[in-house]
Amino acid sequence: MSTVTEPADFEALDACHQQIASHLQALKALVKHVAETGVDPWAQQQAAAIEAFFSGTSRDHHAEEERSVFPPLLASADASLAQTIRTLQQDHGWIEENWIELAPQLRAMADGHGWTDPAEFQHYAEVFLSLCEGHIALEESLIYPESKARWAAVVARRLTELPALVRA
Repeated sequence: MSTVTEPADFEALDACHQQIASHLQALKALVKHVAETGVDPWAQQQAAAIEAFFSGTSRDHHAEEERSVFPPLLASADASLAQTIRTLQQDHGWIEENWIELAPQLRAMADGHGWTDPAEFQHYAEVFLSLCEGHIALEESLIYPESKARWAAVVARRLTELPALVRA
């Protein structure tokens, strides 16, 4: 297991969660629009933006969590916390699996193809929305605060050790 020596950039991670939430809302609106109107220029533009975000930025976000947030918490003596982290890692896999089904539909819409079945699109979108929203809620309510508190404790310990190091 890798050892993380620098705290995660929680400002960037939190900002990305806000972007994810915004794109999830856009996906909800797109599902409704496609069901009511079909694939028109607005739907094409929205589908392209949503697909690009979740195929790039969101995947990068998950990789950053796996690299900098999860390892120190997995290494803790708290078995319940470690299990929660393993659940979040499993979520990342499920989100990715669902994305593999949803992304081609969004790409097709973005390219103006009308072959996407609105009911199938709605199903995959609803699963994706549910997975992402539950995942973010768990991270923001438990994991990020815990990780931030642990890094604050590390910094405080280092600050108390600093005078002894300076005198040596």
